[in-house]
Amino acid sequence: MSDAIKHECGIALIRLLKPLSFYKEKYGSAFYGVNKMYLMMEKQHNRGQDGAGFASIKLDTKPGERYISRVRSVAQQPIQDIFAQINARINEDFTTNPEYIENVDLQKKHMPYIGELLLGHVRYGTFGKNSVESVHPFLRQNNWMHRNLIVAGNFNMTNVNELFDNLVQIGQHPKEKADTITIMEKIGHFLDDAVAKVYKNLKKEGYSKSECSPLIAERLSVAKILRKAAKNWDGGYAMAGLLGHGDSFVLRDPAGIRPAYYYKDEEVVVVASERPVIQTVFNVPFEKVLELEPGHAIITKKSGETRIKSILPQLERKACSFERIYFSRGSDAEIYQERKELGKLLMPKVLEAIDHDTKNTVFSFIPNTAETSFFGMIETVEAHLNQQKTKAILAGSRNISAEKVTEILSERPRIEKIAIKDVKLRTFITEDSSRDDLVAHVYDITYGVIKPDDNLVIIDDSIVRGTTLKKSIIKMMDRLNPKKIIVVSSAPQIRYPDCYGIDMAKLEDLIAFRATLELLKDTDQYHIVEDVYKKCKNQTDLKDEHVINYVKDMYAPFSNEQISDKISLLLSDSDVKAEVKIIFQTVENLHKACPKNLGDWYFTGDYPTDGGNRVVNRAFINFYEGNNERAY
Repeated sequence: MSDAIKHECGIALIRLLKPLSFYKEKYGSAFYGVNKMYLMMEKQHNRGQDGAGFASIKLDTKPGERYISRVRSVAQQPIQDIFAQINARINEDFTTNPEYIENVDLQKKHMPYIGELLLGHVRYGTFGKNSVESVHPFLRQNNWMHRNLIVAGNFNMTNVNELFDNLVQIGQHPKEKADTITIMEKIGHFLDDAVAKVYKNLKKEGYSKSECSPLIAERLSVAKILRKAAKNWDGGYAMAGLLGHGDSFVLRDPAGIRPAYYYKDEEVVVVASERPVIQTVFNVPFEKVLELEPGHAIITKKSGETRIKSILPQLERKACSFERIYFSRGSDAEIYQERKELGKLLMPKVLEAIDHDTKNTVFSFIPNTAETSFFGMIETVEAHLNQQKTKAILAGSRNISAEKVTEILSERPRIEKIAIKDVKLRTFITEDSSRDDLVAHVYDITYGVIKPDDNLVIIDDSIVRGTTLKKSIIKMMDRLNPKKIIVVSSAPQIRYPDCYGIDMAKLEDLIAFRATLELLKDTDQYHIVEDVYKKCKNQTDLKDEHVINYVKDMYAPFSNEQISDKISLLLSDSDVKAEVKIIFQTVENLHKACPKNLGDWYFTGDYPTDGGNRVVNRAFINFYEGNNERAY
């Protein structure tokens, strides 16, 4: 993605089902789980680079022994920093106490981080808060083992105010109005309540206080706690939690917006945000890693019993399509093919834009996430060329010479690496007049491969703000003197803000929205802006289920092509000599390429939860009133 956007956290949960001595004997280390967690977090580094956290719980410890460990970091390389701290502590303990090295029981008793239950998290700070206090996992502490709660998630809630008010109504005093805090306190409230009820029943049955503790762990219904806690949640989430005595869960939202996958065998239960992470780290085949169904939770009790439980009624499945386009690792077998298909489906429009002149066209991509779609695009170019070659040879009949046949058959798509991102460059001067020139050089280009009459086709996975295209990429490409620059987006036009975890919160940041405003001015229809504002304002007091997304009215007068053409003009400065054309994927083709992930609200405005419509209207009100703030 040429425009950097913050997005998508990643979760990783490991439950070891055997005693630590088993892993020491089989794999050579009782820190088997810690090592696997490091790999799982690194393999999801693409999902969060602003912060990372790790927590572990030891099972069956004695009173007075530490059983919860947690470490978090916002260092420049947070995952490396976390495990450097863990490694340093382990080495220190081994040096000071060499008797620990071969004795797993002593390791578990005295050394932190080792444990049977582990939770990892990688994070992007979508709200700009990047202090360590904002980094998951979050810990809710209590002297009752069962009431200790550790939570980490990939999520965003649209109704934080409502959830906060609910906590106040039940007598709590949350320390801040953030969705992570409100979610944890909501679960914690019903956890406390459930523990108290189980304890009260056990006392009635005649058990002593000390006898109650292990029985609470057995009788506690995590599914019931989650059903009560999540009843009013509106958002996209994959929520992971650990209870102090050793139960764990991962809950997925009812529309399946945020992803979660799991794997279980006789040694481990593993959950992660991405399938290939589990495949690679645990060396298991594709079909063994299962997707957690929307509205369901995978719950592992302290005993090791693992079940999939229905927690909330499923909504229409609207799994995030941006996962397939950009966020998730392209090494997933399905995602790889889907991204290639996205490239293939764009080619009819591209061929039309270059007048089918593949001989005088160079094809490239903006590194590096669009590379797979680029492969799909090139396969389609090759198929087109093969058809043309066949026609040319058949048209020549017997009169065509061997040399001519060789010339025809030798034609190939012209593929070049044109754009190279200069990862060392930092735009450290904030003064606008100086900064623009620095931004223009974020990408470097390859000279000598474009001829004056050539077209240049370059594919990007998506275009959000268009800032980097306008200030850097297109200007740099123009230095190569192509006749035409065609920028191809494997995603459709992004017209609406996201409210489920991706950092696309403000309408005015979106190039498609800005282009539509210009079209409304050009066509003397700018009154629609005020009309939409009034409609949005009139809904501010309505309940979410009654709110309509009136921002759609902004786009209704124009075709996709009209908006794309206006975007082309906005992204091309007057000093750019080449003709610039922007081509976007259609929503229909997106669904064809990614049939399992039909969440498309950022393209269509069809939000999968009621809270989404309220958020988009609030975003429009903020734009109209000049409020530079998020809509949720």
